[in-house]
Amino acid sequence: MGFQQGLSGLGASAKSLDVIGNNVANANTVGFKGARAEFSDIYASTFGSSSNIAGIGAKNQTIAQQFGQGNTTSTNNPLDIAITGNGFFRMQDPTGTISYARNGQFQLDKNGFIVNNAQLLTGWPVDGGTGQVLAGSTPRPIQLQFSNIGARQTGGSGVTGAGLNLGLNLNANDKVIPATTAFSSTDPTTYNYSTSATVYDSLGGTHTQTFYFRKNVPPATPTTPPTSTWQVHYALDGKDVNVDGTLGAQAAATMKAGTTAAAVTVPPATAASVNAAIQAAVATDNTAGATAVATAAATAAAAAGATPASVLAAAQAANSALYSSSSITFDANGRPVGMPVGGTNFNVTAAGLNNGSNGLNFQMYFDKSTQFGSPYSVSTLTQDGYTDGILTGISVNKDGMVQGRYSNGQTRNVAQIVLSSFTNVQGMQPLGDNRWAESSASGQPLTNAPGSGSTGLLQSASVEDSNVDLTSELVNLITAQRNYQANSQTIKAQDTILQTIVNLR
Repeated sequence: MGFQQGLSGLGASAKSLDVIGNNVANANTVGFKGARAEFSDIYASTFGSSSNIAGIGAKNQTIAQQFGQGNTTSTNNPLDIAITGNGFFRMQDPTGTISYARNGQFQLDKNGFIVNNAQLLTGWPVDGGTGQVLAGSTPRPIQLQFSNIGARQTGGSGVTGAGLNLGLNLNANDKVIPATTAFSSTDPTTYNYSTSATVYDSLGGTHTQTFYFRKNVPPATPTTPPTSTWQVHYALDGKDVNVDGTLGAQAAATMKAGTTAAAVTVPPATAASVNAAIQAAVATDNTAGATAVATAAATAAAAAGATPASVLAAAQAANSALYSSSSITFDANGRPVGMPVGGTNFNVTAAGLNNGSNGLNFQMYFDKSTQFGSPYSVSTLTQDGYTDGILTGISVNKDGMVQGRYSNGQTRNVAQIVLSSFTNVQGMQPLGDNRWAESSASGQPLTNAPGSGSTGLLQSASVEDSNVDLTSELVNLITAQRNYQANSQTIKAQDTILQTIVNLR
C-alpha cells in the first residue's frame, strides 16, 4: 500500500465537502440548483491478467448538477415568476450574449425592460394592431411602454359583432302597456323595464344610453306561429333618440318680450339645442320666460338691439311623443326573430353631441335577449369603447403573456415570455449569478412558449426556491467529513509502516 490511495481519498472527500458546502450556502438562493460530486476508482494500466491488481485510489469524475423542481413561494411582486417544468428563462445582456436562468426575481429598469442581474428577459413581440403574438420570430428583450393609450369610441374596434351588446330576459308574464298610453321616461307606468349603459365618444367622453322596454298589445289577428313584440325606446344623456339615431329636439323659436312668459309650440327637429331669440318690443327691460320642451338643454340669446334684464330658459326632460322606438319580436319559444343581421345602427352626429367629438356611430345587438316566464334580468351588457388610460400595473399569465393594465380598465398584450429547454441540462455551463450557458454537451436550446413541450408553465407573483434539501446536505456533510478522516488514517497507517521499516536495523 502506498500513499496514493489515501491522498486521492482525501482529495475526493475534500471535493465532496466543497460541493456540499456550496449547496448549504445556497440553500436560500432563489432558482439555485444543487450539485453532487461523483467519483470513480483508479487502476494502474497493465497488460495481461488484472485479477490481482489493487486500485490506486479515487478521482472526481464530475460534479453533476441536480435540476429537480424547487418549491414555489408566493410573493407580492407580479414580476416574480416561477417556472414549473424543465424550461429556462432566455436572458440577454446589453451586448447580445444569451444565457439561461431559473431565477425569476424580475423588475423593471428605467427604460421599461424586464431585468434580473442586469440581464434582459426576452420573449416574442406582439403585433401592435391585432395584439397577436409573433410566434416563431427571434426573441428580443421585453420592454413595456409607459405611454397612455388613447380613447376609443363605442363601435370603434372594427370587429364584427362589436359595438353595444345587450342580452336580457323580458318576463313573458308582464302586463301590456296600452297603445293609448303615451310613453314618458319620467313615468315608470308607461314602460315595463329600463336599463342603462355607458358609451364613449371619440374624445373618450362618457354618455349614458338608456333603453326603455314596453310590451306591445298583441295583434288583432294572431300570428302563426305566435309572436310577442316589445318596443324599445332610446335616450342618450336624458335626450330622446329618433329611430334613425338622431337626437330629437324642438326647432328654433322666436319669442317677443312682454309682461308674461311666452308659450311657443314648434315641430320636432334634429337640432342639438334650442336657440330661443328674444326680440325687443318695447324700450323698457322685461323678463322673458321660455320653457323649451326639448331633448337638449335650451340656450337663449338676445336679438340685436335687445338687452333684457334676465332670460329664464328652463329645459324640461323629454317626456312627450317625440320618443321614437324600434322593436324586438320573440317567437313562441322566447327567442328573438327577425333581428337585423348587422345589428341596429345608432348614429348621433358631432353637432348632436356638441362637445367637439366625432359623434357616436355604432351597432346595437339584442340577439342574446329572451322572453321567458321568469323575472326580468340583464345577462349581457358590453360595449367596446373606453376613455384614455395610463399604465397602472402589469401581469404575467401562466402561458407567459405579459399584459399591461390601464386606468380605463383595458389590458394590452406586450409580449410573450419564451422558455428554452435542453436535451442534456447537466451539460450546461454554470456562469454564476444563477445563470447557465449553452455548451456542446448540453445541445442546442429548444425555444418555445410556456406550456409547449417540456418547458413547463409560469406562475406569477411566485419564485422557485433552491432545490437543496438542507437536512440531507448536513447528513452528507457528516459522511464526507468521516470519509476524510478515514482517508487520513490510511496515510497515517502507511507512515507507521514506513517508520517500522526505517527502524529495522
